[in-house]
Amino acid sequence: MKVIICGAGQVGWQIARQLSRERNEVTIVDTDAGLIQRATEMLDVTGLVGFASHPDILDQAGAGDADMIIAATHSDEVNLVTCQVAHAVFGVNRKIARLRAQSYRDAIALGRFRRDLVSVDVVISPEREVAEAALQRLASPAAFDTESFLDGQAMLVGLALDDDCPVLHTALRQLTDLFSTLKAVVVAIRRAGRLFAPSADDEMFAGDEIYLLAERADLPRSFEIFGKAGSRIDRLVIIGGGNVGLGVAAMLEAAGGIRTKIIERNRPQAERAADALDRTIVLHGDGLERAMLEEADAGHADAVLVVTDDDKTNILAAVRARQMGARMTICLINDPSLVPMMTPLGIDAHINPRSTTVSSILRHIRHGRVRWVYSIGDGEAEVIEAQVLGTSPIAGERIRDIAFPQGVLVGGMLRRGRYVKPVAETRIEEGDIVAIFAMAGDVPEVERLLQVSIDFF
Repeated sequence: MKVIICGAGQVGWQIARQLSRERNEVTIVDTDAGLIQRATEMLDVTGLVGFASHPDILDQAGAGDADMIIAATHSDEVNLVTCQVAHAVFGVNRKIARLRAQSYRDAIALGRFRRDLVSVDVVISPEREVAEAALQRLASPAAFDTESFLDGQAMLVGLALDDDCPVLHTALRQLTDLFSTLKAVVVAIRRAGRLFAPSADDEMFAGDEIYLLAERADLPRSFEIFGKAGSRIDRLVIIGGGNVGLGVAAMLEAAGGIRTKIIERNRPQAERAADALDRTIVLHGDGLERAMLEEADAGHADAVLVVTDDDKTNILAAVRARQMGARMTICLINDPSLVPMMTPLGIDAHINPRSTTVSSILRHIRHGRVRWVYSIGDGEAEVIEAQVLGTSPIAGERIRDIAFPQGVLVGGMLRRGRYVKPVAETRIEEGDIVAIFAMAGDVPEVERLLQVSIDFF
């Protein structure tokens, strides 16, 4: 597959890294020569310095025979024009645009743009993706990472194992024997910074971070088994009233049940949030200041969500809120190198906007009948949800007989709409929907086992 990626920032770079790993022909375009040099030196990609929306630059990038263009620059307008030029001048068949402004997204969703003038096949909204990720974190306070799979019947949750976890030093094989009816599978373990897919003989230790794929109905029991008492969020303080914070508050108002306060230091932004929300209290002030946190009663909050546009502010505000007594803290982190600091600082969970946006884009460019892709960590692994076709190599085979790479595990399945916990003897049938954990280097082989032909449209 030949792909042009416009924008060599965090999202564009990550997408380029993922696709180049999978032996796709990738060209990345950006006006910043330094970013292009970094991409070409570290990745197996072609780099081009220039304006992605200019026809001559797209021509040099190979738009004439490109299968797809991903417009992920920091400008909505550049992304829209890039898709327009790719469609009108070069006839590129698949166009993905990252758009932040709600007005653009609404106009496209309502069909107000003429298709012959502006053709965008898929719109990705980072702010909405992050807001939805925040809601999932709040729905599972015990988890540091969450994602929904299999039509909402299953959840991937990340759990940090403490010293009092009841199943420490227990082999996963024995765990299955002890809780034979539990519909949950440990698909990955991070130990001493290294992520791996465990074998049945691997044990779990204090300090491990595990990724568990479980039937949603079994989540409370799963949390209990791994030493994470169930809890709910009734009082929430959001620090940062921008698009993400406002989006989270609006979704919570629609759902009801959580009392929410927002702290926003920018007065016009605070006024905008106050006008847009009905039942949310909006406070104008600095969320780093103790007096403002006290006014918001952050010390008695069930959760404090920090989503400003500055990583260091987010970390410091989360730490201060936790010291004041907040039961749970979640912060937005753009720089993945800061993630190892979260646990030592007592921050319960983080949201990586790059990871959420990358996951959203990847699901639109995969081969075969892939329904969803979630990127774990700094692109270290993925959980791929896909439908099994009749001519797929795995159709009709027992899981134990499939030549999956060592870094691949089947975590859950849907069969005729019902959840199935996969075991070694489970036979995968045509029409099944499977959720598969794969280390990044094993993704191409998983796609080969799932696909009949290159069907990314």
